[in-house]
Amino acid sequence: MELQLLGPFAARHRGRPVLTGLRRQERCLLAVLALEAGRAVPTGRLIDLLWNGEAPAGARSTVHTYIGRLRAALGPDGVHVETRNDGYLLRPDGHLIDTRAFEDGVREAAAAVGDEERVLRYDRALALWRGEPLADVADAALRDRIGQRLAALRLSAAEERARLLLSLGRHERVAAELPPLAEEHPERERLVADSMLALHRSGRSADALRLYRSVRGTLRSAFDAEPGRDLRTLYDRVRRDDPALRRPEAPTYAVRVRGEWLPWNTGGDPALEFCNTYAGWGGEPLPGSEWLRGYRTLAVWAGHLDLLDDRTVTRLLRRAEERPEEASAVLEGAREFRGALYGCLVDEQGVDEGRDGAFGRVAEVVQEAMRHAVFVRGDDGLGRWNPHPDSGLRLPLHAVAQRAADLLADPRRLTVRACPGKDCGWLFLDTAGRRRWCSLGVCGRAEGAS
Repeated sequence: MELQLLGPFAARHRGRPVLTGLRRQERCLLAVLALEAGRAVPTGRLIDLLWNGEAPAGARSTVHTYIGRLRAALGPDGVHVETRNDGYLLRPDGHLIDTRAFEDGVREAAAAVGDEERVLRYDRALALWRGEPLADVADAALRDRIGQRLAALRLSAAEERARLLLSLGRHERVAAELPPLAEEHPERERLVADSMLALHRSGRSADALRLYRSVRGTLRSAFDAEPGRDLRTLYDRVRRDDPALRRPEAPTYAVRVRGEWLPWNTGGDPALEFCNTYAGWGGEPLPGSEWLRGYRTLAVWAGHLDLLDDRTVTRLLRRAEERPEEASAVLEGAREFRGALYGCLVDEQGVDEGRDGAFGRVAEVVQEAMRHAVFVRGDDGLGRWNPHPDSGLRLPLHAVAQRAADLLADPRRLTVRACPGKDCGWLFLDTAGRRRWCSLGVCGRAEGAS
């Protein structure tokens, strides 16, 4: 059975429509159960949804009657609705449900390797939407109640797809597809900004400015609010025809891995690489100077440095999508650890606490990581400590903390040097004791050359 909910509700078995003869409210009941396929929906919730909090006296027996009619009409086609305690459950039984396919597609897109593959998977997932969910069986109030999570996921997927297309230089596609969605959702400023940027790069600056004014008017009338600072700044840059907007900004000294910009490896040790992404660019910020933009980047970086295997990284990315608040907390902790580790490594005196107590703050994270560590034998036959999977989303942080501990306990730590370029400060190992500047001159200034 194929159940389509992302648009007018439809059900087909081997290409044949199977909802003929069912009343609108019966089809609505089936749609609600299909949205929750595999999970029991209490009868009280079904009553509340079907009658929007104004149920008649015999609503419970009416629902029971509806369930009987659904079983009689759809049972021969393999659709089974079971009674579970005080509720009902639609057995998935291999049915094709477009809402599930959409959610799976978004997860696969986020985990895909390479921007092209990610865009392709987002395209497939978003193409499942044929209009307002359950447009013919549910009113606007009910759609808002039962479809809010899916609608938010659709907008997030559209935003991420637009970001990828802009990074690939395909602004024409974004300009052709995204602006209507941005006007429909003016509160999603990322949608609006990407639409404006795509229009501007497509030679349609006037349309970009019109979109901003339209969004501003809607925000004022509907939300009594003004566009955010970033959106106002973009408007001014489009109006001034800022040349920097005409091309996508590519981070300096960076590589693209699983759709994320990561800095070049220059320090000679994972702990130093983690610090270098923080320590560099002491002057005016340059594109890519802050690489650690989100949890996804942290996890991908750990995989790129072979601190975690690809399967683990993919699992972490999926879990981070399911638990965004937890992922944000881990990211903030990683940034704090990065700053403390840098302060510890540039302390020339080597005292126990380091600069501003940095060593103590590093030690706290290292000790936490070691409490969640397991001792394993690698493919080379040598034993090593690895972070335990029960670390959850903190796995990347624990992995780099263990490498930081290795470096701090090794005499090589005494050969760590910081590039003296005023706009650099990147760290490197100078075991020969002869180098003054970092090898790549990453500060981007003449005095920072080797």
